[in-house]
Amino acid sequence: MSVHKLGDRIRTYRERQELSREDLSGRTGLSVEFLTALEEEDVTPSLGPLLKISLALGQRLGTFMDDAVDSDICVTCQAERGEDDAVLRKARGKRAAFRYHSLGADKTDRHMEPFFIEIYPEDEPTDEKPLSSHEGEEFIVVVSGELEVIVGPDRHVLAAGDSVYFNSVVPHYVGCGNAAKTDIYAVLYIPQ
Repeated sequence: MSVHKLGDRIRTYRERQELSREDLSGRTGLSVEFLTALEEEDVTPSLGPLLKISLALGQRLGTFMDDAVDSDICVTCQAERGEDDAVLRKARGKRAAFRYHSLGADKTDRHMEPFFIEIYPEDEPTDEKPLSSHEGEEFIVVVSGELEVIVGPDRHVLAAGDSVYFNSVVPHYVGCGNAAKTDIYAVLYIPQ
């Protein structure tokens, strides 16, 4: 899915509800500047802010990430997963640190959001990690590389084959550990 489609979808659902960016900011706790960047610039958020937006607008997370919804069964073949289906998480002027591949885009009535996610080291790593929180639960399995996970006060470093399951209302951080790249499967459950 292209970044422009993501921004267009957010703006469309916001305008359908006759909400200003300031209104959406009040509902989500996200800044107006951040929301403007989502709608108008080549910026995409991590899943936490996107979940806040989807909940504030009364939509599934997939509403903003799916390109087409036309059948009730969803089969995703690894060989067909490519650059074109990815949603990149970018901050202004920085390269993408996350590449999300939706694994449920063709499932029309889903209650979970499954992803294959490629995680790259941040351009400018810091000791203080940006925590996010949102309603629901997350389950992550590390496929390759090393994953740093912080949930509340606890920090874990996971290797290939390891997994973590946590309540995502608890402030958390998920990022590339000391690997050049980390691949994970993640399933998010978001109550509606």
